[in-house]
Amino acid sequence: MTLVLAVVALAVGTLALKAVGPVTASGRELPPFARRLTQLLPAALLAALVATQTLGDGQALTLDARVVGVAAGAVAVIFRAPFPVVVLIGAGGAAITRALGWG
Repeated sequence: MTLVLAVVALAVGTLALKAVGPVTASGRELPPFARRLTQLLPAALLAALVATQTLGDGQALTLDARVVGVAAGAVAVIFRAPFPVVVLIGAGGAAITRALGWG
């Protein structure tokens, strides 16, 4: 029962925190600095997610086939390949690396 109450309390708290922003900032413009920051934030969060999922293994850093796959995908992006091609190249790079016995 304690777990259920904790989950409900966290859900209510999350909903309250999400409601505070629109209620307090309704009708106001963000300052230019904050507007620029909100435009840059998604790219920074995506880069952090890719880095942690590629290089992280529990509590340690690791270099394995994922690094090769991300690097191959990055090269495809540099050459402006379509998104499905980038995904296939990244997956192929990781698969070939694993097939060769690394990672």
